[in-house]
Amino acid sequence: MTRSDGGSSAGATTILIVDDHALVREGLRWVLEVHADLDVVDEAGDSASAVAKAASERPDVVLLDVEIPGDDPVVTVRRIREVSPDSAVVILSMYDSPDLLRRLIAAGVRAYLLKSVGREELVAAIRKARDGSGSVLLSVSGQSLVQVQNAEPAILSPVELAILQLAAEAMTNAQIARRLDLTEATVKSHLRRIFAKLGAVSRIDAVNKAVAASLVTLPHDRLVPRPRRPSP
Repeated sequence: MTRSDGGSSAGATTILIVDDHALVREGLRWVLEVHADLDVVDEAGDSASAVAKAASERPDVVLLDVEIPGDDPVVTVRRIREVSPDSAVVILSMYDSPDLLRRLIAAGVRAYLLKSVGREELVAAIRKARDGSGSVLLSVSGQSLVQVQNAEPAILSPVELAILQLAAEAMTNAQIARRLDLTEATVKSHLRRIFAKLGAVSRIDAVNKAVAASLVTLPHDRLVPRPRRPSP
């Protein structure tokens, strides 16, 4: 496609489009690149190529369809964030699913949009995602939003969810701090709040409760043991 402005603008938001349908990718590119501040730098059609291209391009935004071939979308999001931590992941989905929404928020997505959104809303979401605010932009049904907000245990903040997900992956406080660009003291403070919200008595207990509530996911190669009751 030929850009209406004749090329990429300096400081434009760079975007990686991930969808397994070439026609959809072409349509999204057309919608986005009519805006001088948006630049589609590459496309991918499956999870493996999405991760590889995120690593090579380091885009500002990864626009990701949840139905691409390959890994579970939550795993794909986590891997993208590992290879390109500064990339904001914006989800496009046909599924208005509270469970999927909770899992993707826990994985660190910056926006979750149904495919019924208009082009103006899509463009606005991409711009907001790049801004780097702590909020997660949601465009879902009121019913799903209520279910997510009222879910038990209490919904954690995006930072708390990210910390708990990394804790579920057996990272130490120091490793979590480096990954999220926080101090170790800040991580410990967040963990104390997480324990209070979940009614957890330990790190393992918090992870187990979060997994049971679909707030975080465990790596396939790791099982977290449930705490044993003390012997009488």
